[in-house]
Amino acid sequence: MFYTPIRIVGYENLRNVVSADNASISIVGKAVVGGISGVVAQVIASPADLVKVRMQADGQRVSQGLQPWYSGPFDALNKIVCAEGFQGLWKGVFPNIQRAFLVNMGELACYDHAKQFVIRSRIADDNVYAHTLASIISGLAATSLSCPADVVKTRMMNQAAKKERKVLYNSSYDCLVKTVKVEGIRALWKGFFPTWARLGPWQFVFWVSYEKFRTFAGLSSF
Repeated sequence: MFYTPIRIVGYENLRNVVSADNASISIVGKAVVGGISGVVAQVIASPADLVKVRMQADGQRVSQGLQPWYSGPFDALNKIVCAEGFQGLWKGVFPNIQRAFLVNMGELACYDHAKQFVIRSRIADDNVYAHTLASIISGLAATSLSCPADVVKTRMMNQAAKKERKVLYNSSYDCLVKTVKVEGIRALWKGFFPTWARLGPWQFVFWVSYEKFRTFAGLSSF
């Protein structure tokens, strides 16, 4: 509700600030614009992301026959603030924004650039076929770039800052180094295929439907 509108609208507006002619912007320029828009959106949405991760981790306690820490999202929000302070809602924000920068660099910039390439190369016109091809490329790029940051982000956010629990990672860099040292470099791409299985269809449905909604609203193509 917060993350996607901010990053999509933010990307388009920042892109227009860089140049009114989309075709003249390089892939590097689009990557930077995509990363910045993703960072801004993630900072705002980070508390909701933290609650989601903590509640998902609660499932492990239930499977072990233990009492869950949280009864619902608002209970989780309240307990996090009480135990860790208001700033605790932004725990893990740095690995979070690192992931947001990478995933939006891959998703937004690659979709934008891939669509322009497909149209310029006359592989397809600016229609559902071009949008589908661009969304597939975007999904692969976003998954490849975001997986390492996603592993670090999830491990950092699952650390509850409570006195009775030992903090395993001091920073996202510390988490990165320890993960590679203990589990090897391939550990950074753990969950690649499940992530792609989630991001791939999401990219397709989002971009194709978003482009259609823009057409219905009388707006130009993204």
